[in-house]
Amino acid sequence: MPPVPSYEKTIDTIISTEQDLPDMITVNSPIQFAKFVTQNKLQPLDHWIDTYGADLKRVIPEELWNRVRYNGSIYAIPSGQLVKGKEIIYIRRDWLDKLNLPIPVTLEDYKAAIKAFSEGDPDGNGKRDTYGFTMMKDLYHSSPLFGAFGVQLNQWTEREGKLVYANVLPEMKEALSFFAELYRQGWIDPDFPIYRSNVMNEKIIEGKIGMFSGAWYDTRGVIAQSLKKDPKANWIAIDYPIGKKGKQGVGALNPVFGHQVVPKGSSHAREVIQFLNFIAGGGRTSLVLGFQNQVWDWKDGKIVSEFNEHDKHLYRGIYSALVNVDERWLLRARMDSYDKKFRLNENIEKLEKHIVQDAYGGPPPPTLVRKWNELYSLQEVFVKIILGLESTNSFDDYVKRWYESGGAQVTKEVNDWHESHKK
Repeated sequence: MPPVPSYEKTIDTIISTEQDLPDMITVNSPIQFAKFVTQNKLQPLDHWIDTYGADLKRVIPEELWNRVRYNGSIYAIPSGQLVKGKEIIYIRRDWLDKLNLPIPVTLEDYKAAIKAFSEGDPDGNGKRDTYGFTMMKDLYHSSPLFGAFGVQLNQWTEREGKLVYANVLPEMKEALSFFAELYRQGWIDPDFPIYRSNVMNEKIIEGKIGMFSGAWYDTRGVIAQSLKKDPKANWIAIDYPIGKKGKQGVGALNPVFGHQVVPKGSSHAREVIQFLNFIAGGGRTSLVLGFQNQVWDWKDGKIVSEFNEHDKHLYRGIYSALVNVDERWLLRARMDSYDKKFRLNENIEKLEKHIVQDAYGGPPPPTLVRKWNELYSLQEVFVKIILGLESTNSFDDYVKRWYESGGAQVTKEVNDWHESHKK
């Protein structure tokens, strides 16, 4: 499998050249999937699902089928998200205690903690070399702070009975102004625009960051590594900030984790559906947990995993992820089997209590598929506003250009689909 950054380009090449086509391809991007459908590169799968996909039909909800259905036909087996969202706010409790600060609740509390972590020398080395907050390129890992303004990047939200793109709302401008102030004051890591996850994690492990929005499973990852380097690093997960108007929340992930598609030239659609149906049905538990008595077993009514054996069989996750389904008992048992000190189920509950769903539940509309690169590139101004390279008023020009560059037609198509699928 090619590296993640080049995966989409590799799939484009495979599909477009139609040489050495595999019988099944995983397409992660909804836009890329929709493009292949409109180019007539994929097989409709309805007949094969009806004949050989009883378990697929049983476990995959209509919400997911809607996102892979075009003109009444299904063009992919959708793999769902195991958890509806991703981000949790983590904060250094030991830094709060050292600076005599309470656990932040409101956005203003957050701002005060971010300032203190940047200016109050929480690591005690006599230097101003810590930052209250960090995030990543393209504003990844910032969702809860946008949530305090009642918006989420790249989501559709309902206003006065119509769906509107959150990126063009006045509240988005307010959120960008908030981030711009953090940056201007030197309270946010200035290198965030070039960070990928590995670099951001290094800063956290080095003890230079006091607060970040990470994954719900980071207690097993970067936080565990931070504790290994500095046992006094007391990271805790806290509630999302509440904005001035009482808004609070974290953005939902796209419900479709991946699209399993069959290229037009394949003669093995039946076998693909049979394979995926096995993953969704009879093979599910073994693929998720591993083999009983080897990787896991029941103890006092609970599942207990043997970590060393679990890590030897990580290939299982590749197969099970082809058809992720929301089976909470299995997810909860699996998370608790890893050790309750990681608080994985607790983090999931905290996250899903405040999840903000995308109001649009259909596949990418035609104009968005054609105009995606152009419309998405317009968002570059968001980071420029935060860095002070553009004034906040540049946001108004962004909104105008977004609508004129195809956004108006995208909005119409989104609302047309939404109206036609109202229950």
